[in-house]
Amino acid sequence: GDMGETDRAVQLAEAFAKSGAASMSFLYAGDACRVAGRLEDAESYYRKAIAGIPRNEADKPHRKRDKARAEASIAAIRFYSLDPTKVADGKYTASSIGYEDQIHVEVVVKAGTIESVEVTRHREKQYYSSLTDTPKKILDRQSVAGIDATSSATITSEAIINATAKALASGLK
Repeated sequence: GDMGETDRAVQLAEAFAKSGAASMSFLYAGDACRVAGRLEDAESYYRKAIAGIPRNEADKPHRKRDKARAEASIAAIRFYSLDPTKVADGKYTASSIGYEDQIHVEVVVKAGTIESVEVTRHREKQYYSSLTDTPKKILDRQSVAGIDATSSATITSEAIINATAKALASGLK
């Protein structure tokens, strides 16, 4: 999916889901579709990820995190096409689930432009580059749509993207 082969990524995820790793496979399929701008498909895969968690594993920490990631992505995805010019000037905060815990961001909008995106609090233990790379990508693009996650830090990047989308949405005019 990161190489622009979304259809192939989705095919692989579908095949892998049949091997018993449905929730993780569908999360990755959702991520690939999200980056490609196929938001309806992404939401569908995130819903499949939630449904794919076996009942006997629902209380396991990694399954709880998978479910929380899918729910956070569903909640934020409706704001991915948000135009910063429709956001009132101000400072907005939000959070979304990362690998370890919630990742908090602060987004500043001025004159219809995203001026800054800053991770203000997190408990991530590795791949710190995503904490600066992902906000820079959002600033460069002036949108959360189509932002590619930092390699080896997909979960952290996704949380920053989702939190930024929610923060921007809170400032809609």
